Amino acid sequence: MEAIIQIKDVTKTFIGRENEVEALKGINLDIEKGNICGIIGMSGAGKSTLVRCLNFLEKPTSGTVLIEGQDLQAMNDAQLRKVRTEIAMIFQHFNLLMQRNVRDNVCFPLEIVGMKRKEAKNRAMELLKIVGLTEKAKAYPAQLSGGQKQRVAIARALANNPKILLCDEATSALDPTTTKSILALLKEINEQYGITIVIITHEMSVVQEICNQVAIIDNGSLVESGSVEEVFSRPRTKAAQKLVFQGERRTDRMQGRHCIRIVFSENSSFEPVISNMVLACKAPVNILLADTKDIGGIAHGQMVLQLPEDNVTAEKMIQYLKERNLAVEELVDYVE
Repeated sequence: MEAIIQIKDVTKTFIGRENEVEALKGINLDIEKGNICGIIGMSGAGKSTLVRCLNFLEKPTSGTVLIEGQDLQAMNDAQLRKVRTEIAMIFQHFNLLMQRNVRDNVCFPLEIVGMKRKEAKNRAMELLKIVGLTEKAKAYPAQLSGGQKQRVAIARALANNPKILLCDEATSALDPTTTKSILALLKEINEQYGITIVIITHEMSVVQEICNQVAIIDNGSLVESGSVEEVFSRPRTKAAQKLVFQGERRTDRMQGRHCIRIVFSENSSFEPVISNMVLACKAPVNILLADTKDIGGIAHGQMVLQLPEDNVTAEKMIQYLKERNLAVEELVDYVE
């Protein structure tokens, strides 16, 4: 599938009076047309700066951003404005116009491009139907819940039929139930209209809920990217491992030489494979972490085990697991 967004060697440095901050360091990433891509990292990692470079709200210090093969850096202001109508954005705090009612908020971007008032009103009502808010057309933002405000923001973002929708922490201000409904709406929009969606978030739960591609940003660098299933099943870097396991119970430090991580497939996650291994090898193990995630409707289980100190027994256990088609990864300095 073709890449609708290509990011090539993008850097961004902010220069202050007393210091320089290198927010992005040589980012390379392709986002395929029709994908839902999650860009995730801890606070201050550089992910919001990256998403603002995708529509040139922030101009990269160096590097290239291509949208459908067009280099944004090479465009004049008029060309850039035209491309920006195809790249919509929604924000954490909705950014609605408080003095306008819901319908007129959705009309606003249509007015900017010169659509006649009657046509704009009709289009706004079509969009409010898509997001399930036709009955709130004449309400004002102050009368809406957080989830309803974000639905209005999504309707407004769709007004000019964008090809790309950028979501900068769009669910961070919402409760879990509302977040789930907004993510379901975004997935529906992606499937029905083929809009490519880029979601900036610090929450792995958001990525695993609707994304099929993920890029992990750490300290301004892209440290890992790929399909959500691939990255969740086998995170290679410390930054990815920290995000995959965020919020889970774990030991402060791993004791002993033999710590492994095993990944269960859909078929094997319900089998008592660990109990059977302990019985077969006649030695106990310490379960340091156990978790199952739903990724794209498929259950993916994982465990971190501390094996016996004896090399022969530990190797026998690893072989036992591999023979049952489980992915086994030996961990070194996994937990800091």
